[in-house]
Amino acid sequence: MNAAPVETLELLPATPPRQLFVLLHGAGGSAVDMLDLATLLGEAFAEAAIVMPEGVEAIHLGKTERHWFPAFGLTDANQAERVAQAVPALARFIREQQERFGILQTDTALAGFSQGATMALALSDQHDGLVGRVLAFSGPYAAWPDKAPALTTIHLLHGQLDTVVPARLARQAYAELMALGADATCDIASTVAHELHPALMEQAVHRLQTCVPLRFWRSA
Repeated sequence: MNAAPVETLELLPATPPRQLFVLLHGAGGSAVDMLDLATLLGEAFAEAAIVMPEGVEAIHLGKTERHWFPAFGLTDANQAERVAQAVPALARFIREQQERFGILQTDTALAGFSQGATMALALSDQHDGLVGRVLAFSGPYAAWPDKAPALTTIHLLHGQLDTVVPARLARQAYAELMALGADATCDIASTVAHELHPALMEQAVHRLQTCVPLRFWRSA
């Protein structure tokens, strides 16, 4: 993302929205890739505004693709730094959408697939509480968090057959989060590869509808 207006695909309710979902596509993809998830969320949360921004155009292997940060491959030694540099623009975009729709941070959820999930997890680390929930589909942390987010619930969703981002990374991330005392869940679908599979999307909706954030219990 940059300072220019961000191109978006949107699903908006007929009445003023009460929730906000921001969905981030994977590397080399586009906002259209998130439409199935957006449709499912729209059916489950009829009063939600769902915004799907397009990533930044970049040249990769001789062709133009859309990405969230200029890093390719999980072994890129500079990936964590590049992700961290890209997060402020994402945070600014989310704040703009919250102001636009009059939505509280607690009523905002950020979901991402693959590279989009990496961005969502990084945002939860740098800007705890900017969104109430993060849904990370098939994407790893660029750098392990050194503290638990106090105001953001993390939902990790992954395919056991994923050969692009191995499922062990999701399990490891969940273990790290639990050790830090975070509010997090982890769901691994046994027959799913590296894809935004209906089983994972349906489980994400189930988590949103049934998981009461621990911070509410702790403050009671």
